[in-house]
Amino acid sequence: MRTGGAVSPRRIVVSGGGTGIGLAVAESFAAAGDDVTLLGRREEVLRAAAEKLNATHGDSTATWFPADLSEPEQVRRAAQFITDGSDAVDVLVTNAGGNVAASHDGSLEGIADNYRRNFAANVLTSVLLTEALLPHMRRPGGRIVHLSSIAALRGPGSYGGSKAAVNTYTFDLAQKLGTEGITVNAVAPGFVADTEFFGDRATPEFIASRVKQSLTGKPGLPAEIAAMVRYVASPEAAYVTGQILHINGGAALGR
Repeated sequence: MRTGGAVSPRRIVVSGGGTGIGLAVAESFAAAGDDVTLLGRREEVLRAAAEKLNATHGDSTATWFPADLSEPEQVRRAAQFITDGSDAVDVLVTNAGGNVAASHDGSLEGIADNYRRNFAANVLTSVLLTEALLPHMRRPGGRIVHLSSIAALRGPGSYGGSKAAVNTYTFDLAQKLGTEGITVNAVAPGFVADTEFFGDRATPEFIASRVKQSLTGKPGLPAEIAAMVRYVASPEAAYVTGQILHINGGAALGR
């Protein structure tokens, strides 16, 4: 942890921190003087992201650990890396996930596989990491922020359902941890440009169709999502908990 400033850096953990929204979140905290640990499946991506943050904000700003956070044993190893000999975790941002449902033939087996894949990628990655780090969260003052999605309100089914489960986990955890001084919220983006989420589907026509759904005539940006995450993770947001904060340009009209 860096020292020398008037205010000690907070310890931030960001899953899915190598690209897109996760990297923007990590950059936002690093720019504020905090220390960040990046988690994700792709070692080379995490290394590059950490090197970028360290080059910009100081050599000890970012650390990283590769793990599939849907696998309990890998989560245990990640949690041990994060907490071994360290101070409490101040902020946990569970951003890992995505719509990983494969194309299928419409069979019941294929449908079941899609639901299992998205449950593992979005629910287990949030729940397992959170539960592993709960004993190490700062009390009082800890902040847990899950990444949900507009899809929880309007599909697609297996992905939207998995994000809806993240929402209910947020509500449940907020009730359990409120008296301990830990807040739990979820940030639910709409369409966000400059991420890997849509892959090859992100053609100019596809992007235009998504932007048209908003009331602002523009896509969301990773830095805008990061700004909301950093607010609900701030000391000033101590009275904000158990909330799903929608950032979608009005595409869902707050519902």
